[in-house]
Amino acid sequence: MDKEVKAPEVVPAGFMGSREGFALWTTASWLLNLPRKHSLWYFLFSPACCAIELMQTGGPRTDVDRFGMVFRATPRQSDLMIVGGTVTYKMAERVKLLYDQMAEPKYVIAMGSCANCGGLFQRSYAVLKGVDQIIPVDIYIPGCPPRTEALADGMRKVQEIIMREDWRGKRRPIGEQPVPQAGQGGFIKRA
Repeated sequence: MDKEVKAPEVVPAGFMGSREGFALWTTASWLLNLPRKHSLWYFLFSPACCAIELMQTGGPRTDVDRFGMVFRATPRQSDLMIVGGTVTYKMAERVKLLYDQMAEPKYVIAMGSCANCGGLFQRSYAVLKGVDQIIPVDIYIPGCPPRTEALADGMRKVQEIIMREDWRGKRRPIGEQPVPQAGQGGFIKRA
């Protein structure tokens, strides 16, 4: 009469109940990543016109607050950095500094064509050709400017990345990428 019950391998969490009691099975990663997924605080960093779309994402039409995402004005309390807009070489050093001040685990969204590849200003001598040259980027959102729905979808993709992570491992080494400088022949690595 006693049957051995095996947890399914596909479902990350399961529940069995009867009159005598219940059993809940899951993995430690899933259990620890669930509250992280629903408490994602994003850092507002948008030096250009994508800032309007970024502000609108928190508005009533898209309302990312319902997913547990709240904006923070300081990098030390943020999990997610959204870089929206043009980043110049002069600003690249500050972006890297702000990224380094964020606590692990941290995630980055490159929002808009300017943050992805330089956009309209990619032929300018002062514009960084993509923020991924100074910090690692998890999600790229194309457009000039991208719609608020696209940014909300990118934020949900970050939540999916969080749920797939192992809670024990570190995401990426600190200080891995150098900050590029404008100069002859392209980038010059600082010693």
